[in-house]
This record gives sequence, structure tokens and C-alpha cells, in this order.
Amino acid sequence: MPTGPVLDADNAAFVTSGVSIAVASRNAQRIPSLTRAWGCRVSGDRRTVTLYVSPQQGEALLADLQAGGPLAAVFSLPSTHRTIQLKARSARVGALADEDRLVIERYAPALAANLERVGHGGGFAAAYLEIAGNALASVAFEPEEAFAQTPGPKAGARLERPA
Repeated sequence: MPTGPVLDADNAAFVTSGVSIAVASRNAQRIPSLTRAWGCRVSGDRRTVTLYVSPQQGEALLADLQAGGPLAAVFSLPSTHRTIQLKARSARVGALADEDRLVIERYAPALAANLERVGHGGGFAAAYLEIAGNALASVAFEPEEAFAQTPGPKAGARLERPA
């Protein structure tokens, strides 16, 4: 299996912008778990992606990941439907680092602005972006596969690894 990053610079910038992020896993019985994330950070070498999940809203997902379940994350821009999916065999759940807080603070206004562009502003955006329990955990993973998921003829196509 190739060891380089799956994200090129353009896709790394995309997943860290104001996109809607859904994170999924499954337990040993293959029962799925799903929650949303409040932002994304990509390491400088683009090998590690960190997402921010509410322990209250994503309790099952975090338990599945801590038990060694796989991870799939979908990043979609509401105004254009541009979407990519990242997959990993495992992830690490942890506490927030100082650099994570700035990412989270920038995320909500960016996604709210995009939701407003498609007619879902004000109360909807505020409710959608509310963090239950006002706490987040970090979920870090090394993506092993990336796929285009934008609706159209290339949906499902594997993204080429950067050179």
C-alpha cells in the first residue's frame, strides 16, 4: 500500500474549509454509527486528518472508534455539492490540543455562511452548529483512501494520490 498522503493541497484546503462533515464507523456486529464533525485540521505533511466530534452526540461513534472500528468521513460543500470521502482502518480519539480550538472557532462561521447561501441561515444554521454539552473530542486518522463523491459521472471514483 502506498505510504504518501491521499490528499493533494487542493483537497486538503477543501476539507478544512466551511464544509459539512459527517463521520461514520461501525461496531463489531457491523452496526453503523454516525455523527457530524465541527471542523477539520490537516497536518502539514497531509498524512493526518483531525476532526472534532461531540462526545454527547457521537457517543456510539467514539466507542466504535476506540474499539478499533474503521472510519469514513464525508466532506461536502452545501452550495456546490462538491464532496469527497476519506477512509481509514482506525482512528485515535483524544482531547483537544490548543491548535484545535482556533480551527473550531473558524469552522462554524464558515459553514454558517455557506448554509446561508443556499437559504438555510439564521436559526437553522445556529441549531445545526450547536455543540451538545459544549464539548468536543478530537478524532485523528491517517486516510488510506479518498474518493470523489460529488454527484455526477465521477462519483465514487478514487482520487489520485499527489505526486
